[in-house]
Amino acid sequence: MPTVSVKRDLLFQALGRTFTDEEFDELCFEFGLELDEITSEKDIISREQGDQKASEASDVVLYKIDVPANRYDLLCLEGLVRGLQVFKDKMEAPRYSRVNPLNGDPQRLIITGETASVRPHAVAAVLRNITFTPERYDSFIELQEKLHQNICRRRTLVAIGTHDLDTISGPFTYTAKAPDDIRFKPLNQNQEYSATQLMGFYKTDSHLRHYLHIIEDEPLYPVIYDSNGIVLSMPPIINGDHSKISVNTKNVFIECTATDLTKAKIVLDMIVTMFSEHCDQPFTVEEAEVVYPDGRMVTYPELAYRTETLSADYINSKVGINETAESIAQLLTRMCLKSEVTSDGAEIQVEIPPTRSDVIHACDIMEDAAMAYGFNNITRTTPRTYTVANQFPLNKLTELLRLDLATAGFTEALTFALCSQEDIADKLQKNLKDTKAVHISNPKTAEFQVARTTLLPGLLKTLAANRKMPLPLKLFEISDVVLRDESTDVGARNSRRLCAVYYNKTPGFEVIHGLLDRVMQLLEVKPGRNHGYYIQAAEDSTYFPGRCAEIFSHGKSIGRLGVLHPDVINSFELTMPCSALDIDIEPFL
Repeated sequence: MPTVSVKRDLLFQALGRTFTDEEFDELCFEFGLELDEITSEKDIISREQGDQKASEASDVVLYKIDVPANRYDLLCLEGLVRGLQVFKDKMEAPRYSRVNPLNGDPQRLIITGETASVRPHAVAAVLRNITFTPERYDSFIELQEKLHQNICRRRTLVAIGTHDLDTISGPFTYTAKAPDDIRFKPLNQNQEYSATQLMGFYKTDSHLRHYLHIIEDEPLYPVIYDSNGIVLSMPPIINGDHSKISVNTKNVFIECTATDLTKAKIVLDMIVTMFSEHCDQPFTVEEAEVVYPDGRMVTYPELAYRTETLSADYINSKVGINETAESIAQLLTRMCLKSEVTSDGAEIQVEIPPTRSDVIHACDIMEDAAMAYGFNNITRTTPRTYTVANQFPLNKLTELLRLDLATAGFTEALTFALCSQEDIADKLQKNLKDTKAVHISNPKTAEFQVARTTLLPGLLKTLAANRKMPLPLKLFEISDVVLRDESTDVGARNSRRLCAVYYNKTPGFEVIHGLLDRVMQLLEVKPGRNHGYYIQAAEDSTYFPGRCAEIFSHGKSIGRLGVLHPDVINSFELTMPCSALDIDIEPFL
């Protein structure tokens, strides 16, 4: 959940009254938020960098408020105050509108075909005659950063650029050029750089270096020019210094370049709706035209309103309340969803404003109705369906075995369900194609490429991480492995396995064999070839030749035990002999 930091006194001034910390915490809870922390800039710096660094920091009290990740309209002071005021019936939800420029034609952003390979989409709008104060300006910048980290997915999907319109002239051109052909003075710098030089320059920047990877390997970099050839920005990295906004800026040109057009529209709507209240004509946004390479012309921002219809019975049954349609309509109106009952009184028409992009289905509306009603006000009832819970048999067997294996002197480990291809193949001297492994399509690290097909690599890694502990090391794990299985609907299945290892100066095969006998005793399986269990010599590349046995129960193979091959031990950076037991416990249910 994103955390929004707001100055307490500024927040109370905007709300028109003063709250105690407890009162405001209760208000946040009612509205579906959480007051996470009450602090100050000085306290934060003191905690992170020490008292000496914090000596000149501000003592102004800050409220840190946790906001649901899909409520983009609450990520700044303006939206937060507006939402709370409507919720407390202090004001009506504003109506946002798109207007034509008073003088001349709309600003125009022309997209060229070269952008198709990097960031093909762009939207734009103008905030005309806006009045900034230092607090409003900080909030404006902070909202952009919050959106970049949230819906924009760290600028990969959308990048926002805001410019002082009085310092530039349209029409604007959004194109893509070779890095060496782009040259401009970036934000807050004193000299010009080429795009290639900028990539090297920002490699050490604590903030911007995280975004360089988005375009640095592309042959062409996106760039926006005005009609005089002045660079507005090189998205998604940095804006130009020439058009930077300040507290004195009166007209703001906003452009969002994107790889996802839907997200770009939402981001643009959020910025203009949140700050249009500071314009001379509150809650109005000046339109801008975007011309696509194929000649299409689209006007932004959309600021689209739509209507959803649902019944009061649906909301009452899902939430567990018994309210009239008129009462539910009032509850939804308090959540900035203007609602009214239809003429026949059976249904509710709900108007979804452009600020509520999180409302997609009827269940989202139902959730807002429950929130406005108050979760604490919903009467607790006994479920109509009487059910008796019971432990899943496989989990019950697992818990019983865990307890007895620990009693036998083995320590339980809990390892990752994902591992590298090397762990289940090369290190165990297996062929990857023979492992029936389920591969991750987009692994984030080399350590998590496949779902494990055996518990052994995880235990051997745990041994390697604890080599300094006194010998012998005796570990076990009972968990699921994942195997490809074309006969299932998802193409894979889980299998509950038991794996144990014994690591000492001597292999300790007799210890592992004794553990097998104890497990079978617990499972009430007697030794015997027909209706019991037995072991039989086997060859397995993971185990030392002549020191491996296959385990059979009721005539079926359930696993193996033996002394691990020295190459396997070395591949996991171990130096002592090790014996292992690996069996499937599902057949014993």
